[in-house]
Amino acid sequence: MVNFGDYGAFIDHSLHISSGNSGPLGGLHFAVKDVFSVKGYKNTAGNPTWLEHAKRASENADAVDRLLTEGAALVGTTVTDELMYSLKGDNKHFPPTINPKAQNCYTGGSSSGSAVAVASHQTDFAMGTDTGGSVRVPSSYCGIFGMRPSHGRISMKGVIPLAPSFDTVSWMSGSADTLSKVGLSLLPNQPVHTYRHLFIFNKAFELVQDPDDFTDFTRLLRLIKERYKLQSVDLMQDHSFEELTECFRILQGREAWLSHGKWIQACHPDFGKDIAERFESASKIKEDEAYSQMLSLKREFTAEMRKLLGTDSMVLIPTTPGTAPERGGDFVTAEQLRSKTMKLTCLAGLSGVPQITAPFRQSKKPLGLSFISGYNTDRQLLSFVTEIGDLFSDH
Repeated sequence: MVNFGDYGAFIDHSLHISSGNSGPLGGLHFAVKDVFSVKGYKNTAGNPTWLEHAKRASENADAVDRLLTEGAALVGTTVTDELMYSLKGDNKHFPPTINPKAQNCYTGGSSSGSAVAVASHQTDFAMGTDTGGSVRVPSSYCGIFGMRPSHGRISMKGVIPLAPSFDTVSWMSGSADTLSKVGLSLLPNQPVHTYRHLFIFNKAFELVQDPDDFTDFTRLLRLIKERYKLQSVDLMQDHSFEELTECFRILQGREAWLSHGKWIQACHPDFGKDIAERFESASKIKEDEAYSQMLSLKREFTAEMRKLLGTDSMVLIPTTPGTAPERGGDFVTAEQLRSKTMKLTCLAGLSGVPQITAPFRQSKKPLGLSFISGYNTDRQLLSFVTEIGDLFSDH
């Protein structure tokens, strides 16, 4: 059972594994979202029915083994939204995860527990998965760094899937330096280039809801402009936010049902209202002509993004449309916020490129500024964010 004393971050805080290696991650402690296999452990995937049918893992997930080999010590498993199919960060089967930076607000999901473990300084870093924003959103809400890597670059073996075409092993930390150390361990032998173009996607900033938030983003961008030349860019000359968000929803939903539909029909799990409705909707998605059009749109947008970014360009966007929402809001408002947030998170999700969210404005409710880079440029993106890490203090 989750312990309120740890801000509700952990499902099992007694799980401790150390390889004894003194590698590059030696001395660092990490937690994993409760979808990563740990030898001898049964995952919950955020749902008691899943736990009931789960078997103890015979081996660690590839990513867990890699981190242990590099010298890090595992100190527990963390809460996840049910079957990773939410961005809210609240799970009806567990006490709420508490946002250390805004305790009356949601933490964001689905890697909520991992974000809280880092934001409350209980771990140096934490592992999550990011399909539609599940690391980027809670990182933004909780005021920490979070990375979604290039799709397919880090093994998902031993990690419970949601939508394999979008699922990534992702991670969070309280500092850009630690974020980079983890990335260097998980992404060996990757070429590093120099950025020649930094773009601002103005339409993305137009989604920011609060005028004060918009003003603070503008101030931070002004500071970045003092060091680098920023140019405006339109990522969607041929597509709208609505088209891309719907594309992501349809493709993710179909894959989520293929991943878990048979189990849901056989085991009849008790889901929260939002999760239940999402899977119900996913069950009705067919691989028809409309679905094929969405696959074509994904291919087109991926080609456009990767051509624009190449190996020497990045684009800056807000990670989320605003700060963490306060608890107690109604269901409809929460779903509307999810849809608006997906307009931002689907950009890297559809195109499979890496994205880092960096926190700023710590004296108020945190905001996250995101950097999206070309495919397979993860290490240089980490290096860049580390280089400008001093900007992410209290602006």
